Amino acid sequence: MTEPKPEREGGRTRHQTIDADSAGQRVDNYLLRELKGVPKARIYRALRKGEVRVNKGRIKADYRLKAGDILRIPPIRQSPVADSPIIPKYWSQQLEDRVIYEDAGLLVINKPSGLAVHGGSGLNYGLIECLRQMRPDERYLELAHRLDRDTSGCILIARKPAVLRDLHKHLREGSMEKRYLALASGKWPKNLGVVDAPLAKNVMQSGERIVKVSREGKPSITEFSVIERFRGATLVEARPLTGRTHQIRVHAQHAGFSLVGDDKYSSDNAQSLAREIGLKRLFLHALSLRFSRLQTGRQTFNAELDQELNNILNKLRN
Repeated sequence: MTEPKPEREGGRTRHQTIDADSAGQRVDNYLLRELKGVPKARIYRALRKGEVRVNKGRIKADYRLKAGDILRIPPIRQSPVADSPIIPKYWSQQLEDRVIYEDAGLLVINKPSGLAVHGGSGLNYGLIECLRQMRPDERYLELAHRLDRDTSGCILIARKPAVLRDLHKHLREGSMEKRYLALASGKWPKNLGVVDAPLAKNVMQSGERIVKVSREGKPSITEFSVIERFRGATLVEARPLTGRTHQIRVHAQHAGFSLVGDDKYSSDNAQSLAREIGLKRLFLHALSLRFSRLQTGRQTFNAELDQELNNILNKLRN
C-alpha cells in the first residue's frame, strides 16, 4: 500500500529527538505546543493521515512520547503568531519581588490580587504572559493550576513537562494540601468545620462564570477553622479538599458567612463591612501548598499575606 504524501505547505520536514523532559507527553499535546498558530483540526488530520510519525511508524493522537523517540513533523503552514502584549512595568516589578521559590523544574509565585493567571475574556495578558515576557529565554513555562483574579497567594508554574504532569497528578488525586486565609463576615460558628455541598458552574452570555450549590453539581468539600475573631467578622483558614471553581467563596456564602470584599458572592453585611474598613479587594489568600515531589520529597511553600490585608486585620483589631 502506498503511503500518503504530506501536503505541500512550504517549509521542511523536521525530525526531533524527544528528550527526557518531554517524555510521557501525549504526541497531540506536544504538537499543539510546538506548532503555534496551527489549528487543532489540522494537527489531528496530520496524525490521522500518517504525516506525523514516531520512529518511522504511524501513531495515534494519544501516543505518549518516550525519551529518544524520533518525531517526524511535516511542513505544516503556521499562522503568524500575534505580537506579545506589552506588559506594564508595574506588574513586572511586582512579580520580580514575589518569587517564593524556584529550581530547574518549578517556579512558585505569590500572585498579587488584581492580576488574572492568564489572558482571555477581554484581558490581553495575565500572570503567565507576564512571566514569559520577563523570562524570554525560558523554553517552557506552564500554569499548573489557577487562582481567581482577585485572590492572592501561592501559585505553581512548571518549567518542564514532566513536572507539570506530576503536579497535575497531585491535583487530580487530591494529594496536594492547599490552605487559604479568608475573612468571613459575621461570627463563624466554632462547630462549623466542614461545608459539603455540590457545586455547579454556569457561564453567562457575557462569559462570566457563576457557581451555585446544586444537587446536580460536582461533589465539593471545604474544611474551615477559626483563626481569629473580630467585631462583625472572622478570620478563617479554608482547606479545599476538592478543586472546584470559586469553591471557597461559594461554600462560605452557602454557610451564611460571605467573604468580605467578594463582589460576586457577597451579602449586604459583607459589603457594608468592606466599606467600613476600606477593603477594596477580595480577602482571600492562598497561604500555602504542600505536596511530595519526585526530586526533593515533601515540600511546603508559604506565601506571606499582602500588606494591604495585614493592614485590614490591624484595623479590625483596633
